[in-house]
Amino acid sequence: MCGIVGYIGSGDVVSVILRGLTNLEYRGYDSAGMALRDDGTIKIYKTLGKLINLKNELESKRKEIIHPTAGIGHIRWATHGNPSLVNAHPHTCTCGKLVVVHNGIIENYKELREELLKKGCKFRSQTDTETIAHLVADEYASSKDLEVALRNSVIKLQGAYAICVMHKDVPDVIIGARKHAPLLVGIGENENFIASDTPAIIEYTKKTIYLDDNEIAIVSKDKVKITNTKGKVVEKKTEILPFEPVALSKMGFKHFMLKEIYEQPDVIRNLLNGKLYDISSPIALNEVKIDKGIIKNLNKIQIIACGTSLHASLVGKYIIEDFTGISVDVEPSSEYIYRKTTTDESTLVIGVSQSGETADTMTAIKQAKEKKSHILIITNRPDSNMARYADSLIPVNAGIEVSVAATKSYTAQLISFYLLALHIAEIKGSLDEKYLKNIKHELIQLPYKIEEILSNTTQIQECAKKFSSFKNFIYIARGINLATAYEGALKLKEISYINATGYAAGELKHGPIAMLDETMPVLSILIPGSITYEKILSNSEEAKARNAKLIALTSSDDKNLNNLFDIVIKIPKVSEILSPSIACVPLQLLAYYIAEFLGKDVDQPRNLAKSVTVE
Repeated sequence: MCGIVGYIGSGDVVSVILRGLTNLEYRGYDSAGMALRDDGTIKIYKTLGKLINLKNELESKRKEIIHPTAGIGHIRWATHGNPSLVNAHPHTCTCGKLVVVHNGIIENYKELREELLKKGCKFRSQTDTETIAHLVADEYASSKDLEVALRNSVIKLQGAYAICVMHKDVPDVIIGARKHAPLLVGIGENENFIASDTPAIIEYTKKTIYLDDNEIAIVSKDKVKITNTKGKVVEKKTEILPFEPVALSKMGFKHFMLKEIYEQPDVIRNLLNGKLYDISSPIALNEVKIDKGIIKNLNKIQIIACGTSLHASLVGKYIIEDFTGISVDVEPSSEYIYRKTTTDESTLVIGVSQSGETADTMTAIKQAKEKKSHILIITNRPDSNMARYADSLIPVNAGIEVSVAATKSYTAQLISFYLLALHIAEIKGSLDEKYLKNIKHELIQLPYKIEEILSNTTQIQECAKKFSSFKNFIYIARGINLATAYEGALKLKEISYINATGYAAGELKHGPIAMLDETMPVLSILIPGSITYEKILSNSEEAKARNAKLIALTSSDDKNLNNLFDIVIKIPKVSEILSPSIACVPLQLLAYYIAEFLGKDVDQPRNLAKSVTVE
């Protein structure tokens, strides 16, 4: 959460930083700010709300901005202190010569603050970040060396941070540091960049150096030096970004979310390419490095994730257990890290994260690594910190996902679990050969079936319009699509702010049924293929008897459904075991169109940010 962009060079500093912040705005939009080295001084501009307000503020102040040579910018998702101008970044020291932007949380900021107050520092904000500014300024007063000052400061900080600092008396340099929060340096020609994520710089350079924990970057326009916290120079590899600037364009769609929903067929094709050659060849997961002998004897898997990735993991549990017979536990990362776990060297631990930077999941992965578990990461960002920590990796290849609400990355995570489960099943010999070929054939056909859904969304739009005025929603399912119900409800909550909840259909009468009346729509996910279809049908009838409005999401051709349900949303026929990968698409669209009818900010819903990099 939050976004950092720094630039030093001969280009248009304001435009470069604003463009970078625009491409990071999905990471936070409570407030925005920029500090510029201009005409021998540091000039600071801050605004509340979205980035457009900062753009307008800078435009109105263009006459006072003479010739900036460097700058640092920030968009904020509030953690310490409410959204306000005084709490917005950048923050300064007491004299105003040093300026800092920061992502993360400083856990010992109160203790440091007390020490700095005794030294005469004057605090203006409620943030933990301002403590960093005063701390570095205090160290600089002693050393007269900004690099040394930051190095001495960060060893006193506890928690997570990505930091960038500039000082009035130290021209032509930006210094950054990181620990448990992403920070990278972009390499240009007579210009260099520093940022918290790659979209900020991808329009200007594809050459990148990723900082590791406890590293410091000293960045000038023609030189970059990386050191550790002891001052020793660290030799770093320059990497080439795998993304193209076109990924940040809406390509004619009204919102990034809608564009990303429509990209899902191609995302699946890209993910299957090189992994599923044909139905007779084994699944090829070259970056999964687990020894085949270990896989054959594997009897326990733990999956840890948060949010949408947690829902994909619940589907993954169902698939892996069904295909391989291996016991799978799924747990929210935020719970895993605070209890004594049974993870050990014989456990395969799978971490799932769209960004690869999710703080709770990263902490959980580190804990499992300490217990000698094999770590497999499923992520959309093979350049992420989590991916670098992995023993094995499945990149989901969904491309940059700008909308805060995850769509294409969720579907890609599902497909990754199918491929992993099939890979393990082939090694263990746990699936019938004919069944295995049928599943592979259907996987190859999935993009076409999703395109069929996307080619005609009229019914989904009509459903959205009819139900957009309701304040509450219930989604019910059983078996493998219970996670689909959870995810559908989450999407509706995230972008429309309607109170939606997913339930196991059999649990409806154990409490939630008390909520049912004509004001409570119930969406039932009914996929033929097992006895649960009839059970969910029965649960739906129970809801109808309480006057609830009913929506069915189904591939069934049963005409009697029209007598029970107010609206029936049809999806193409698919095996029940594969149904979550297409059933999620109409639910994404339903949430999108309801939010659109309500006039909500679809891509940047309130209180949310794309990458949760604090615990």
